[in-house]
Amino acid sequence: MMNLALFDLDHTLLPIDSDYEWGQFLVRIGAVDAREFERRNNAFYAQYQAGTLDPVKYLEFALGTLAQFPRARLDQMHAQFMTEVIQSAIRPRARELVQGHLDAGDLVAIITATNEFVTAPIARELGVQHLIAAKPEFDAMGNITGKLLGTPTQGAGKVAHTHAWLERMGMTLSDFERSHFYSDSHNDIPLLSVVTHPVATNPSAALTSHASSHGWPLLHLFND
Repeated sequence: MMNLALFDLDHTLLPIDSDYEWGQFLVRIGAVDAREFERRNNAFYAQYQAGTLDPVKYLEFALGTLAQFPRARLDQMHAQFMTEVIQSAIRPRARELVQGHLDAGDLVAIITATNEFVTAPIARELGVQHLIAAKPEFDAMGNITGKLLGTPTQGAGKVAHTHAWLERMGMTLSDFERSHFYSDSHNDIPLLSVVTHPVATNPSAALTSHASSHGWPLLHLFND
């Protein structure tokens, strides 16, 4: 029987936050106003770390930034971002963990609160076909409008999006003998709680405490 392996992305498979680093990259290359963007981006990142982030407000900010550029320019910048930031951040142990599930024939997906534009190339770099992420709206020319389609893929929203994704393929969680979810964040406790094999991966202090009290294994992929 095929098993299921779900992965959070930022601070789980990556030792960085891809969304935050994308913003810092835009500042570095002069694509956005540095002072105003860093002020807002840093404020949202602090809220995320504190567990107080309003995901809709953040996504409206992130997608609104993307909407300032034509798609061709966005793709060019993202290719540079992958080369300069992401590829060197992906550690061998993270690749090996994902590849192990792929080699076992598991159904593998990355599920992340970060938007699909930023994360789709990263999922491909990791060899993962399935991505569940916040979806930007596109116009007829393929440009991002700045609007969010559907609901955020954060917290309990990850549970709903996982069920919907599996349903589209004619499956449910109960169809898998083993369902894994790897995450670093206490925000992901809802999805960690419904799989058969939750793994607290590079866990925050809050998730470490919760995982320890529930007997969940702890996995550390990054030692630096």
